[in-house]
Amino acid sequence: MNIVVCVKYVPDATADRKFEDDYTVDRVGVDGLLSELDEYAVEQALQFREKREGEDIEITALTVGPEKAVDAVRKALQMGADKGVHVVDDAIAGSDYIATSLVLAKAIEKVGADLVVCGMASTDASGSVVPAMLAERLGMPQVTLASVIESQGDQVRIKRDNEGSTEVIGATLPIVLSVTDQSGEARYPSFKGIMAAKKKPLETFSLSDLGVDAGQVGLSVAWSQVEDTTERPPRTAGEIVTDEDGSGADALVGFLASKKFI
Repeated sequence: MNIVVCVKYVPDATADRKFEDDYTVDRVGVDGLLSELDEYAVEQALQFREKREGEDIEITALTVGPEKAVDAVRKALQMGADKGVHVVDDAIAGSDYIATSLVLAKAIEKVGADLVVCGMASTDASGSVVPAMLAERLGMPQVTLASVIESQGDQVRIKRDNEGSTEVIGATLPIVLSVTDQSGEARYPSFKGIMAAKKKPLETFSLSDLGVDAGQVGLSVAWSQVEDTTERPPRTAGEIVTDEDGSGADALVGFLASKKFI
C-alpha cells in the first residue's frame, strides 16, 4: 500500500510576509516551513501504518512549490515518511486551487496511491478545497475533516466533529482523506529521524514529467487574482482613560461604544 501525504511549504507566520510585484505571495524571500495543519496529515499517515503492523505500507510526502518548498518534504521525511516528491517548475508560480490540484493529481497518479492524506487547510490560504478537488480529479471518494480515523482491511471509518454533533463516515480504499488539528498532536522529529531523512529518496518532477501543459497553470489562467494590496498601518498608542473622579467607568463604556464593541 502506498500512502501519499500532500504537504505545503508556507511563509512563517512570525516572519515579515509580503507580496511580489504581481501581488502573489512571496514564497522565496521569506522564511518558510511545513504548514502546521499538514503536520497532522503526516502524523495520521504514520499512525495508520503503525496500527497496521506487518503490512507493507510506504508513505510518500508530496509538495508543489519553489526550490525552498523541498524543506516541507524534508520535515515529513524526518517525521517518518519513506520518500519525497517535489514538483517544481517556474510556470507553476501564481497557480490557484484548480491548477494546484491538477498538478498534485498528476503527481499522485504518477507515483500511485491507495490513500491520499491532506491537512484540513493550509495555514496561508486556508481554502480547504484542495482535498475535494483531488478526489474529483482522481475519481476517489473524499472523506474529509476527520478527527478520528479507524481502519480495517480496505475499510476506513472517520469521525467528523460538528457544532453539537459528531458524524461517523465510512469509505472503501482508495480514498482522499483530510484531517483536522483535533486528530492528534504531531510528533517531533527525533535525532535518529533527522539523520535517517538524509538518506531517503527524494524525486523532483517538472510539469513535462507529469504531462501537464504550462498553459494550464500559473497566474495567467487563475480564476481569481489580487489587484491591489495595502500594508497594515503601524500600531498606534492606545487611548488612556484616567479615573480621577470616579468617571473612568463611564469613559471606558463610552470608548467601547464608539468603537462598536458594545
